[in-house]
Amino acid sequence: MTTFREVLRPSAWMYFAATFMIPTVILVCAPFNLTLGVILSVVIYLAIVIPMFALSPVIELTDKELRVGKAHISREFIGRVSAYSGNYAIAARGPELDARAWIFLRGWINPVVRVDINDPADPTPYWLFSTRKPEELVAALRAGRQ
Repeated sequence: MTTFREVLRPSAWMYFAATFMIPTVILVCAPFNLTLGVILSVVIYLAIVIPMFALSPVIELTDKELRVGKAHISREFIGRVSAYSGNYAIAARGPELDARAWIFLRGWINPVVRVDINDPADPTPYWLFSTRKPEELVAALRAGRQ
């Protein structure tokens, strides 16, 4: 049973930034064929935006495991969990980051969750990953222990 699920879609400003490809392609193609430039610009825009939307990674917590993107870990190996936002998230992603940690960061999402790993066979001390709902995820992880 899934207790938490979040799709890490890009922010609206990223889709807006991709629209700058439209006039760029039109300007490059206009001296040769304006109609081709307009058609090609829309095709290139869609070729950028559709994968951004369709291939967005998923965070999913079930009764048995935590999945972040393609990585997964059994809940029995999950230790202490904590959420960070603002300057604390910046510190967790930067100066306080352990080089052995597994990270899954998205530049357009500021908050992060840290999940300590209690698997003696795993050299990774913790996972650090972006989420828009850090408190909700931490609560779901903690509720699963009880």
